Amino acid sequence: MADLRVNAEEKDLTRIERIGAHSHIRGLGLDDSLEARAVSQGLVGQASARKAAGVITQMIKDGRIAGRAVLLAGQPGTGKTAIAMGMAKSLGDETPFAMIAASEIFSMEMSKTEALTQAFRKAIGVRIKEESELIEGEVVEIEIDRPATGSASKTGKLTMKTTEMETIYDLGAKMIEAIQKEKVTAGDVIAIDKSSGKVTKLGRSFARSRDFDAMGPATKFVVCPSGELQRRREVTHVVTLHEIDVINSRQQGFLALFAGDTGEIRSEVRDQIDSKVATWREEGKADIIPGVLFIDEVHMLDIECFSYLNRALESELAPILVVASNRGITRIRGTAYSAPHGIPLDLLDRLLIISTSPPGEEDLARIIQIRAEEEDVELAGDAHALLTKIGLETSLRRVGGYAIHLITAASLIAARRKASAVDVEDVARAYTLFLDVKRSTQYLQEYQEQYMYNEVAAVPTPMEA
Repeated sequence: MADLRVNAEEKDLTRIERIGAHSHIRGLGLDDSLEARAVSQGLVGQASARKAAGVITQMIKDGRIAGRAVLLAGQPGTGKTAIAMGMAKSLGDETPFAMIAASEIFSMEMSKTEALTQAFRKAIGVRIKEESELIEGEVVEIEIDRPATGSASKTGKLTMKTTEMETIYDLGAKMIEAIQKEKVTAGDVIAIDKSSGKVTKLGRSFARSRDFDAMGPATKFVVCPSGELQRRREVTHVVTLHEIDVINSRQQGFLALFAGDTGEIRSEVRDQIDSKVATWREEGKADIIPGVLFIDEVHMLDIECFSYLNRALESELAPILVVASNRGITRIRGTAYSAPHGIPLDLLDRLLIISTSPPGEEDLARIIQIRAEEEDVELAGDAHALLTKIGLETSLRRVGGYAIHLITAASLIAARRKASAVDVEDVARAYTLFLDVKRSTQYLQEYQEQYMYNEVAAVPTPMEA
């Protein structure tokens, strides 16, 4: 039993953390003049591509580029997805950012055009403005009458004041329950939404700061409001068109957002929503926020999807489309024709193309250091240099990718020998345990007779391929 208790305590104290491939990205790392810093916000190098992405991001913030498309083109592992993530972080929380892989379009239980339509509408935000009436002031006194019999509901009175006036309000059972739930007492400054009855405690009045000797560190003191008790305040909500679609196409309303399986949405529903949003825009109740839709590995789409993208970009409600591809001149899926990046020429002609290039030795060393810090691994100087050398010489699919994967493996080996930092011997041990693409291909060539389907006479090496 003692062992079980110890294990439970250890489980509670364990930090649960998910470190992703791009969890270190915080933005594009640009200064005020949109010039790329050498190392900033998790991005290293790629100054030209980051500056171009920064210009696009600024145009998005200014609302000048809706319905346009951008292509991030470069070799595998040159940071295309990282730049897209940096764009998303620099746009802020209000601007919608939807990210999908092109292969997802074919794995969903719906048509390709429906999947793309939903992706597009996830990237279009609607800022809805509402005016709500609030009662805001300092609580002077709360009187609650508790009836002797349980059948009658509670009643009470609430006295509130500002610096200029004081009013007594009658309370019903629901308002009494809301006030008790927030633990409102005399001296608190509160706001009551008249339409919903929601009570929000803003803080404690400065006039009551000396009422008690002991105050908690979290106690917030605010000034007693001035002017009228009742005031109007504009409240802004930002939702995506897809969220509005889901809410209006399912019987359970907004709960459908949490169900996950949205299914296909009828075009009639979308037409009605678009018409309603257009009316709100004319009345000044809503604004459209064109967000960003990022499609990775765009060459995986077929000719039907590309035709849809061409048409969708001409729509009045269109987000900014950012696509990425690591292919050269390759066949367009669904046709017998080849084109640059596997994208039809009519769509390619509409794209602003941002090119990425492989990092040099200095940039790769910085990337490895950033990833080590993100994974909470301390690298000795020689181990860092060895990982940089391995990253330059071994990786094919992703520049430095194999070396980055070795960081965690080497740290676990170092932990086995109870070392605080990863040393050269830990990196060397991980290097012998896990093969890179180049060594794995050489091994296959030497022992291909022992494998199935070995009819191929000569297998090209990764560098030849």
